[in-house]
Amino acid sequence: MRKLIYGMNLTLDGYIAAPGDDIGWSVPSDELFQFWSDQLQATDLSLYGGKLWQTMSSYWPNADQQPNATPAHIEFARRWRDMSKVVFSSTIDTVDWNTRLVTGNALAEITRLKAEDGGPMDIGGATLAGAAMRAGLIDEYVLATAPVLVGGGTPFFTALDSWVNLNLVQTRTLPCGVILTRYETRR
Repeated sequence: MRKLIYGMNLTLDGYIAAPGDDIGWSVPSDELFQFWSDQLQATDLSLYGGKLWQTMSSYWPNADQQPNATPAHIEFARRWRDMSKVVFSSTIDTVDWNTRLVTGNALAEITRLKAEDGGPMDIGGATLAGAAMRAGLIDEYVLATAPVLVGGGTPFFTALDSWVNLNLVQTRTLPCGVILTRYETRR
């Protein structure tokens, strides 16, 4: 059975984007970027909601060809482009870069994918991850918490019908002030 991991950058008050989908609050840091690149390398399959897919696919497929691309950006872009991905959307018609589109029942497909043999899967996008969270499908949460309060926007966590108990398995503070925490769902 595969592990499903939900991880993103978020503000101290729990938002992945401020109002207007503003992510200008995020802390640019080589250490943070390397952390997410290492996470990507350890992932067998990435699951995306439509909105996050559009954001990622508008930049990363060609990021390694930009004149100002750093070695770390080149490595991440190649990893991202080559890895297997699934996009869950009813509004997107086509996907590229080793990606499969699912327009039907997302939770049924995620459940099926989790039951397969293979390495970890990550899930991104507040709506898709929120549905998986409410269904009890998330096995691990990875938070990169920035030292900023934005007061509103798109929350990392969704409203739940019942508590989810977690075990803290890792914490680390980066020089830029971002705190990395990893929690496993207690089953």
